[in-house]
Amino acid sequence: MMPLHALATENTPVGVRLKGRHFLSMLDLSGEELAALLEDARRMKAQFDGEHPFPGPLAGKTLAMIFQKPSLRTRVSFETGMTLLGGHALYLAPTDISLGKRETTEDIALVLSRYVDAIMARVFGHDVVEELARHATVPVINGLSDFEHPCQALADLLTILERKGKLAGLRACYIGDGNNVAHSLMYGAARVGMNITVVTPPGYEPKGHVTKQAAEIASAGGASVEVTNDLGAAAGADVVYTDVWASMGQEDEAADRKQVFTKYRIDAATMKIAKRDAVILHCLPAHYGDEIDYATSRLPNSAIFDQAENRMHAQNALLVNLIG
Repeated sequence: MMPLHALATENTPVGVRLKGRHFLSMLDLSGEELAALLEDARRMKAQFDGEHPFPGPLAGKTLAMIFQKPSLRTRVSFETGMTLLGGHALYLAPTDISLGKRETTEDIALVLSRYVDAIMARVFGHDVVEELARHATVPVINGLSDFEHPCQALADLLTILERKGKLAGLRACYIGDGNNVAHSLMYGAARVGMNITVVTPPGYEPKGHVTKQAAEIASAGGASVEVTNDLGAAAGADVVYTDVWASMGQEDEAADRKQVFTKYRIDAATMKIAKRDAVILHCLPAHYGDEIDYATSRLPNSAIFDQAENRMHAQNALLVNLIG
């Protein structure tokens, strides 16, 4: 298969291999497609100067953005990205579309498909994006669900690639809750041949079938996916990654989780056993003093704000390849 970036002109990123497809999971991309998409993102980022948009690869295109959960990075990165690409993004707040309440999700998908070129949905339940994709006749992008956060994983891999110059063979250590971010990171690492160990408190591991599936994919490419409760797993890591202990919708569990997760954090002790140049990642928002301390988040090794910026660049490449 020809890489996506090989299909682009010198000045305009254009890919067709993903055109019309949905992006609900990191598993929706093969290893080759993921590598090509990241290369597109790197090239598009290099062309971006913060003042001038690309020469209209998405001119006349509209992205509908459905939000059940509020967001800083997801809304701003998609909306700004569409503008820079010459298109338009339409923000639909929770009160604008009450998915499955005021109107069925099926009807919403069918109606939006008559107006827009793609749908991005940031939702609570993964079944919602699956139902949207089942009925929509335009690409549906998972902007976050309780099962995966694939757009975040694209940004994560892009950031690691920028800092390390490669992905295959690296060793990443994710410390914290085995949540949607962990799931997508495991799948993404497996696809690109990066070894990953997920470290959680007992009872908070990623879903068993995710671990099994990711490990099988990784093994086929000579990499590994492991899950442990041992914080010593951060020893020798090239990348250390964390996320909030209680995600949106888990506010009632926050106090209890804080007791359980106290030791599962990135701090000076973590960085002492990781590689000296280990990249520090956090998908934000951060609760300083909990999953990461402020001083560690500001070390030269920290790439958390590059990571936040890369949400836009990775998504720009995705959008161009899906609807360009």
